[in-house]
Amino acid sequence: MTDKPVPPLSRVALIGAYLPRQCGIATFTHDVYHSAVGPGSGIDGLVVPVNDREEGYAYPPEIRFEIPQEDLAGYRRAADFIRLSDVDVLCLQHEFGIYGGPAGSHILALLRQADLPTVTVLHTILDEPDDAQREVFGEILHLSSRLIVMTERSRTMLGELYGAPKGKIDLIPHGIPDMPFVDPHFYKEPFGVEGRRVILTFGLLSPGKGIEHMLRALPAIVKEFPEVVYMVLGATHPHLLREQGEAYRLRLERLTADLGVEDHVIFYNRFVDAGELKQFLGAADLYVTPYLNPRQAVSGTLAYAFGCGKAVVSTPYWHAEELLADGRGVLVPFADPDALAGAVLGLLRDEVRMHAMRRKAYLLGRDMIWPAVGEAYRASFARAREAYRRQRPRRYVAPTVSERKADLPDLRLDHLRRLSDTTGILQHAVFSFPNYDHGYCVDDNARALVLTVLLERLGRRSAAILDLQTAYAAFIQHAYHPERGRFRNFMGYDRRWLEDAGSEDSHGRTLWALGCCAGRAQRPALQHWATQLFEQALPAVEAFTSPRAWAFTLLGIQDYLQRLSGDRRVETTRRELLRRLLGMFPDEPEAEWLWYEPILSYANARVPHALIQAGRWTCDERAFEVGVRSLRWLMDQQRSASGCFSPVGSEGFFPQGGPRARWDQQPVEAQSALSACIEAYYATEDPDWLAEARRAFDWFLGRNDLGEPVGDPVTGACFDALHVDRVNQNQGAESTLAWLMALAEMRLLQDSLGAFERPVKLESRPPEAPAAAPG
Repeated sequence: MTDKPVPPLSRVALIGAYLPRQCGIATFTHDVYHSAVGPGSGIDGLVVPVNDREEGYAYPPEIRFEIPQEDLAGYRRAADFIRLSDVDVLCLQHEFGIYGGPAGSHILALLRQADLPTVTVLHTILDEPDDAQREVFGEILHLSSRLIVMTERSRTMLGELYGAPKGKIDLIPHGIPDMPFVDPHFYKEPFGVEGRRVILTFGLLSPGKGIEHMLRALPAIVKEFPEVVYMVLGATHPHLLREQGEAYRLRLERLTADLGVEDHVIFYNRFVDAGELKQFLGAADLYVTPYLNPRQAVSGTLAYAFGCGKAVVSTPYWHAEELLADGRGVLVPFADPDALAGAVLGLLRDEVRMHAMRRKAYLLGRDMIWPAVGEAYRASFARAREAYRRQRPRRYVAPTVSERKADLPDLRLDHLRRLSDTTGILQHAVFSFPNYDHGYCVDDNARALVLTVLLERLGRRSAAILDLQTAYAAFIQHAYHPERGRFRNFMGYDRRWLEDAGSEDSHGRTLWALGCCAGRAQRPALQHWATQLFEQALPAVEAFTSPRAWAFTLLGIQDYLQRLSGDRRVETTRRELLRRLLGMFPDEPEAEWLWYEPILSYANARVPHALIQAGRWTCDERAFEVGVRSLRWLMDQQRSASGCFSPVGSEGFFPQGGPRARWDQQPVEAQSALSACIEAYYATEDPDWLAEARRAFDWFLGRNDLGEPVGDPVTGACFDALHVDRVNQNQGAESTLAWLMALAEMRLLQDSLGAFERPVKLESRPPEAPAAAPG
């Protein structure tokens, strides 16, 4: 019996970044599409790009489906779309930083669920990966039918470092545009550089490109060849532009002026298409890559310049070492302007040598033009399909409800924006409308500030979120009363403070928010501000008597010490607050009331949360044991007869020996319980805590004593409470922030667990817990 013949390859899906997104992977994926599977190839290609910004991009028609980078459920939806589109082969562009999740782990969910022959193009191969990178990368290698690398070094590293079978790897060079071997003078007139020697560097501008070292080499070069002009082509890298604006480019321009070479440097702040790039390459006499990262496995700009017949001077990063060996280019040490000047001058003085180098590069580059590379890719697709067919038959099994239960609602910020203004976030709402009568409070602005840090960790860093973060931080700064060393809490809508000092709990909660910003925020300015204010406000806690204020402060201290471990004053405060909390816990082995006070009131789970976290990071076995024990007892007290989460109501709370209030259940209780259970899971790796966290989260979705949803996935709002006969229809700040924080924490948990498809253990040690949100 013989195998049935394999039908011709008919449809390929490409996954990666895509133009008009400005990055090298986007350009590469675009070129693979048009050379290997685009119109005229006989193969129907579709592209599934990953978006690094909420608004997406104005994509061309070949884009069929888009994935938000940090949305794990989006990867699963993309897998369903690909399978239902009758795709024969997946072609994945892999680069660290393109995909969401720890070390880009979200892409694993797509690969597993799509379950198709997969060809993975490896743009970076790390020789010293961390544990998460090694695990994700190894799983991608395992799930791939074929692996494409672009250099011999990369092929060797795959085998030696990652154990990839040599027969599974295809070595295909980086593609380049096809252009004739012509005299550069032919292209110079349109740029106004006729009669001049042109040195070119192109690519997205960032400090790692080492442009400043080439600029410092220019004075020596132009002294001997005054007709030289250095053209720096490329827009500032979008991520750098969002963080720092054009600061790096402006530094380069100032350096140019300081060196006295303004007449010999041209900056083209543009992201050019292939046609324009050919014109720039054509005008260049010499190409320079002064890059600073020795571990750069592939450089598309180097491949383009070399293959188009340019003499190249480069630092010896991995790709350059291999491509420019045996006299095919000139290698110079990293960050060495004198060496760059010497190499350039050596070529400019020796026209014969430079022309021979150009000709050798051009001839070798004929195998690198995109039509040839596209044919090699189609051959790799066919091999992947054949290998996959031998291993297992194609199948499509839709995931069951049980398998998809981890899917989470979208995280929408519409109502958060509605409640916020340039002062901060308003406390209350009448239905969905902001209620100006009650003004603002520092409690809610602290919660809101931490939410923005959680959003940063989820990749949500838009200008609108940055504006909100700034407003919340400014409110907290204004709330601080330096003479008293305390935070004021309540402010009227007329911007007048209603008190000189707020409650102990509001002060502790604000310290938690500041510690979170100091230890986990991504903006350096926010880190520095929060650190200073945290240090000023911390001493007041010594006089506090509220265990919740102590717990909030402990959680802030732990976040603060994530970045600033070794601060002795803060360490001393942590030890003292731990001592106080542990002293309130009953010592009797047979005690039935396993709590720190004779009443369960509000934000109860924050106390065991603080002890578990502190015990985990300080190896304090007593704190850890008490925290876990009291949290388990608390979760048992908050379980209804049907098994759903049923928090202590605020209509009387739950005094020891007295009746337990059932109604006026607050969203903040579900969120604080969820956060504590997630911390308990990271500390113990006990899957029961994952189930408890999900039970608390499901309270928002309607698995509660009324059977009514509380969180609104459409607007991001949340109703204020569950009453005995109804849901409170008001949607104030505390409840809305509780819902958004719970959802953000669940997404961070899903990021660290879900894509790996391992319900219990990811690593030999528990990963760092996501920043928890103040209750």
